Amino acid sequence: MNFNAFKVSTRLALGFGSAVLLGLVIAVFGMLRMGSLAAKVDELALDRMPKMDKFADIKDNLNTSARAVRNVLLTTDATVRAAEVKRIGEMRAATDESLAMLDKALAQPRSRALLKLITDNTPAYRHGLDQVLALASEGKTAEGAAMLTGEVRARQSTIFKAVDDSIELQSQVANQLAKDAGQVAASSGMEMLGGAVAMALLGGLVGWALSRSLSRALGAEPGELSEAVQRVADGDLAQPVPVRSGDTTSTVAAVARMQEALALIVSTVRANSDSVAIASAQIAQGNQDLSSRTEEQASALEQTAASMEQLGSAVQQNADNARQANQLAQGASEVAVRGGAVVNEVVATMRDIQQSSQRISDIIGTIDGIAFQTNILALNAAVEAARAGEQGRGFAVVAGEVRLLAQRSAQAAKEIKSLIMASVERVERGTVLVDQAGSTMTEVVDAIRRVTDLMGEISSASGEQSSGVAQVGEAVMQMDQTTQQNAALVEQGAAAAESLKEQARQLVAAVAVFRLAHEAHAAVPAPRPSKPSPPVSRPSTRPAVKAVVRRQAPVEPRVPSRPAAGPAVVKPPAAADGEWADF
Repeated sequence: MNFNAFKVSTRLALGFGSAVLLGLVIAVFGMLRMGSLAAKVDELALDRMPKMDKFADIKDNLNTSARAVRNVLLTTDATVRAAEVKRIGEMRAATDESLAMLDKALAQPRSRALLKLITDNTPAYRHGLDQVLALASEGKTAEGAAMLTGEVRARQSTIFKAVDDSIELQSQVANQLAKDAGQVAASSGMEMLGGAVAMALLGGLVGWALSRSLSRALGAEPGELSEAVQRVADGDLAQPVPVRSGDTTSTVAAVARMQEALALIVSTVRANSDSVAIASAQIAQGNQDLSSRTEEQASALEQTAASMEQLGSAVQQNADNARQANQLAQGASEVAVRGGAVVNEVVATMRDIQQSSQRISDIIGTIDGIAFQTNILALNAAVEAARAGEQGRGFAVVAGEVRLLAQRSAQAAKEIKSLIMASVERVERGTVLVDQAGSTMTEVVDAIRRVTDLMGEISSASGEQSSGVAQVGEAVMQMDQTTQQNAALVEQGAAAAESLKEQARQLVAAVAVFRLAHEAHAAVPAPRPSKPSPPVSRPSTRPAVKAVVRRQAPVEPRVPSRPAAGPAVVKPPAAADGEWADF
């Protein structure tokens, strides 16, 4: 793998990255070693030493218990004995706590065996102490002392030996841990020192390799390279860039090739920039004319859309009126039907009245006959009363009154009959008129039904006409929107053409800055921009209806024209740090 093939940033990253990586490896290794050392120290301080302390506490508790029993044997004071017995109980509780902790903490077989020996002898030892206390309470101090120095001490010696062996075992493990920790600390120090020396050597090697590769990559001193690049930036392409013999890959060689290629490009651009400027001016002029015609077409379409909207409104209004007339005709038809039904009922009622009048006439005839017969009877009664003489005078008076009443009844019946007959004649004439009105209402209902059918057909046709006009209006609106969008695109194209023309002029002025070896002049005059065409007048007539909303396509902002390039120097963009070796 060729180290010079990498970029400068890659070389620097690889060089310093390797040193940093080595430092990280050394740091991680040191942390691991320190972690191992800390683990050993923690085991020594937090595990082994507490276990040794617990075993020592057990031994001290047993000694304290033995001394308390001895004090009980030596004293006769009940208070002292009670205090010593209480102390014995406290020592037993502390011993049980220590034994429970050790039972959970110890894991080695040897430690477990010694702990079992202690726990097995502790009950017998406590039982012996209890027997000594019992003898002391009975006043048998000599027997208690003999038992304390004999059997109890033997149990105590066995427990103490197991405790001492356990402490010795934990001490051996602790000493080994301390020894291992010292070895780890010593070896870690040597390894860290070796890593530091290796990192220093690697840093020196990386620095030498970087300086050598950068010198080859540049091909010259940075100052010389900067002067050559500055001449190119100032537009001086006539003076060649000095390159070492056989150098084809360095930055200086690349700058020389860049100068030659740039000189060729400048020559070509100068030859073609005038034609580009003329063509861009013609394109801009054509786009302006097309934009004017498109705007006129858009205005005409907008007026057409407004007229279609007016026509659609009128057709819609006619359809609404036809719909309302249809509804009114239907209502009139319903009213006529109800009127016909009422007239039929009136005809039936008049016929009933006629029949009732005839019955009343018959009844009045009957009443007239009854009055006539009553008058005859009253006359006969008067004749009979006259024959009777004085005895029939009263009856004659009554008969006269009855006759008078019968005459008035007959007269009233005649008058009523004449009135009833006149009423019957009028009812008959009314019946005839009502029959005629019923037939007329039937004809009216039929006519209104025909009118209703015609209005329904007119309303349906108006609805279809309104729908068609609305569709035509929508089509015109879509055409208007499309035309507006086309106008916007044409305006955008005109703006782009104008910007292209301005940029072509600026390009001519910018290329004129460069100086070539075979040229005697310093700059080429820029072509004049073409004269813009006069603006076309746009129709301002607007219909008196609601304006059609113009929805244009989104127009991109115009490309800002750059200021004309004068004799000022065109500077290339600065390269990023670490990338200056590549062009």
